Amino acid sequence: MKGARTMKSSQLTAIIRRLEAMQEGSDGEVQVRRFEKEGAERCLINYDGKSGVYELEEIATGQVYQFDDIDIVAIEIFELLQD
Repeated sequence: MKGARTMKSSQLTAIIRRLEAMQEGSDGEVQVRRFEKEGAERCLINYDGKSGVYELEEIATGQVYQFDDIDIVAIEIFELLQD
């Protein structure tokens, strides 16, 4: 196609892959991941393999949220990275 641009890979897909890796690597242990934008940490995610719950700590506010749905936590992370 004339003038076609290459598509940018989905940031949401990349977030979900990282969250799925936390599930796969948990072995009952708590997995931790940090999400940053341009070197600034935006949130900290803990995944408890025993309970299947993600805990999101918003770095800017210190607020902590719990999710048992990977899609919802991925959307929350995505929104934090958009600011």
